[in-house]
Amino acid sequence: MTKYIKKYIEFGIGNRWLIRTEFESLDGAEYEVRGVSGKIKPKLYYLRLWLGQSVLILDSKEGTKRQRKKRKALKVIFGIASRV
Repeated sequence: MTKYIKKYIEFGIGNRWLIRTEFESLDGAEYEVRGVSGKIKPKLYYLRLWLGQSVLILDSKEGTKRQRKKRKALKVIFGIASRV
């Protein structure tokens, strides 16, 4: 049985579902479910704007970050990183 240590609740356009919960394990494996799963115990909030290969992340803990991805996408996501 895999122990999931990170939980992300995301709302927005660009993911498989408008509202989803993603769980991430220590080994990097991910699992996602539709809607909000379980209690929300916020650690941080973020806004992710993905335009083409550029991703702008506004994070309540680390501030503003910019990343470059290999694949192109269009996403506007508000997320909550929560304790499991």
